[in-house]
Amino acid sequence: MPVQTATPPSAASLPAAFHRLAWSNLAAQCAEQICLAATPIVAVFTLGAGAGQTGWLQTAQTMPFLVLSVVLGVWADQTSRQKLMACAEAVRCAALLAILAALVTGSLSLPVLAVCGFIAACGTVAYNVAAPALVTTLVERGAWAAANGRIELARSVAYSAGPAIGGLLVGMIGAPVAFITAAGLSAVAVLLLAKIREPARAPTETRRFTSELRDGATFVAGNALLRAVVSTAVFFNIGFFVIQAVYVPYARLHLGLSAAEVGATLAAYGVGMIIGALCAPKISMLLPFGRVLIVGPLCGLAASLTLCVTLFVPSPWIASAAYFELGFGPILWVISSTTLRQAITPQAMLGRVSALISTATYGSRPVGALIGATLGGAAGARPCLVVAVAAFAIQAFIILRSPAARLDDLPASALTTHK
Repeated sequence: MPVQTATPPSAASLPAAFHRLAWSNLAAQCAEQICLAATPIVAVFTLGAGAGQTGWLQTAQTMPFLVLSVVLGVWADQTSRQKLMACAEAVRCAALLAILAALVTGSLSLPVLAVCGFIAACGTVAYNVAAPALVTTLVERGAWAAANGRIELARSVAYSAGPAIGGLLVGMIGAPVAFITAAGLSAVAVLLLAKIREPARAPTETRRFTSELRDGATFVAGNALLRAVVSTAVFFNIGFFVIQAVYVPYARLHLGLSAAEVGATLAAYGVGMIIGALCAPKISMLLPFGRVLIVGPLCGLAASLTLCVTLFVPSPWIASAAYFELGFGPILWVISSTTLRQAITPQAMLGRVSALISTATYGSRPVGALIGATLGGAAGARPCLVVAVAAFAIQAFIILRSPAARLDDLPASALTTHK
């Protein structure tokens, strides 16, 4: 039976500053996804990289989540979140232009792609740790779910269009066009962020970095709901990035796909995210909050099993179906888990908490990529798909056994869930 009877706020009712944030998010996410799609395609089809090498490349592109999330999160609680995001996005733009220069001059190599990919990912890390906190200052509490849905819808569009555009540009026009497109979108994101006027926050006592970090870690570790969210997301990201580390060479060699066709299968992920984000308000009206949370992990497990079917039936349509499942369910997870985090975390430490959660969850991405690189380099891409199933099974088990799965509605405060 429905647990939320009020009509959720519409995107049109959100403030103008939030709309600028949402549009900047769309531009930045599109830039990221075009780059993430184009980079392994260039590595495989131009530089001749194999599964092991693309795995190491994926590791470099995800390592900033592990090494920078906490630093940027503490910084987000001490300074302007809008300026932090704008500066990080400008750094991404510069890294994309560096890749473009290497392509034009003929000096592109796997190390250049890895270093520039690491630098470019800094923009994504800043968005992940600062945007949830910035949303709570721009939008009233009752509209947080609608705002998060809008942010995730923009991300879904990027995940759909970005890989397709990246694959098509590299395959039909050339890699330089893909990277100059991504750099242009990143510059647009910087301009939009510059127009946001972040509300002034009450001055807080300047404290040492370690004290700030300890308080945030204590809060996360002591909250049963956040512990379940973090653990689930860790194993999801490990499984997902084991797949991502080897998928492009797997798709080329086992599925026989071209660069454009690889981009098309990856785009199914974004299509699933778009449909999931559009369905999210209705689903949240029909299901208890905890049931919405478990949809994503269960879809992740189903997707990994679907992709394993291609080991026996090498069809791009089955691969696309798996990526669609990876997009549809987990986007519901992102929206609901972000809203849960915002609801139960004190505003003064939201940046730190978001950073710690990002470090644990997104920081597991390079772990998954390393597994893919090591196993893929030694035994090829196929065993990696089986290992990914194990990780997805663990994350589904964790959330199903957690108190978060039994929530009827969004908790009123941290006090109701702190143990």
